[in-house]
Amino acid sequence: MSESQSVVELTGSPEDVRTVLQEAKPIQRAKLPNGAPVWLVTKHAEVREVLSDPRLLVKDKVDWFDQGLLSPHVRNAMNTSMLRVDPPDHTRMRKLVNKVFVPRRIEAMRPRIQQLAAELLDRLDGDGGRADLVADYAGLLPVQVICELLGIPAQDQTNYREWADAFTAGIGAPVFPVREVTEFVEHLRELVERRRAEPDDALLSALIAARDQTGEISEDELISTAYLFIVAGYETATNLIDSGLHLLLSDPARADRVRADPRELGPAIEEFLRFESPATSAAPRIASCPMKLFGAEVAEGEMIMVSLRAANHDPEVFDAPNEFRMDRESNPHLAFGHGIHFCIGAPLARIESEIAIGQFLNRFPKARLSVAPEDAPWRAGILTWGLSSLQVELHG
Repeated sequence: MSESQSVVELTGSPEDVRTVLQEAKPIQRAKLPNGAPVWLVTKHAEVREVLSDPRLLVKDKVDWFDQGLLSPHVRNAMNTSMLRVDPPDHTRMRKLVNKVFVPRRIEAMRPRIQQLAAELLDRLDGDGGRADLVADYAGLLPVQVICELLGIPAQDQTNYREWADAFTAGIGAPVFPVREVTEFVEHLRELVERRRAEPDDALLSALIAARDQTGEISEDELISTAYLFIVAGYETATNLIDSGLHLLLSDPARADRVRADPRELGPAIEEFLRFESPATSAAPRIASCPMKLFGAEVAEGEMIMVSLRAANHDPEVFDAPNEFRMDRESNPHLAFGHGIHFCIGAPLARIESEIAIGQFLNRFPKARLSVAPEDAPWRAGILTWGLSSLQVELHG
């Protein structure tokens, strides 16, 4: 990277980062909070191109996010999922996962998700009329769903949530959560051994059986796949639910519109995904050779990050991109990525948000935010974007 170019600092408040991304050039130098240099790509067409370019690899040769602090034993077990490998390894792993993570398994979860949401809403209703929808609802339902889908015991769910939060907050941060990630990986290793000895009908046991029968993935790849499902399945859905509730409750007319016609919720969810982009960036790409990328000279081994959030606010693609429009007709957002690494859990996240938001609105028709919409606190990470709390008055 040429030293004559200015460097975008991806640090500061969420508002500062939002401004930086929206004002960024199609490609420019940036620096992660831990000091790692990257090329940052922000426009819709260019982001799609990066995510489809076979010269740009996801498997890295450097420990950019943990600064080499994790032991190889742990790092290989949390960083070799299909999200972090390229073809032909990606093709091999995705094929195996597709055998067990099938649409009918996801759709079969719908009644259970409805039941879990109703139980959480019952608890909210008995807590005195005030609630933090992040801590007490949006942050609980997805971890319950993904843990049940995988077959993780209920008593472990709090630990998994805390470990996942620590990991996503630590990606690219000055201090990486080595202890939490190590505990997370070691617990998953123990769980895999338990499920291998005593299988159930959940997804993790199905993955173990497929791995043991075919040998198509290694033990580390199996652990890493479970790790990916937990972190991505929990974080993305939590951020989608809390940001969606925030956008609806910020303007009670929006919430009333969905209550009056539940068919409005589907398009609204797509606009939640575009407007607040629960995943702010895709996994970084590494240049496999020297290349010219959108006018920039990128050296072999340099890292390229795309901003899904900025791409979803590209005025060349979206009319009035900084306006939230529930009935936006054209909405080709990139919230779940693009290309071969498109999020496999997108259908589950949509189902969870549809159920969680719809049931909340119906249960609490007079719910209102306890603070001004602009005062709700956001947490911006390198890869994720969501609320840290959402205080509401449940009965108006």
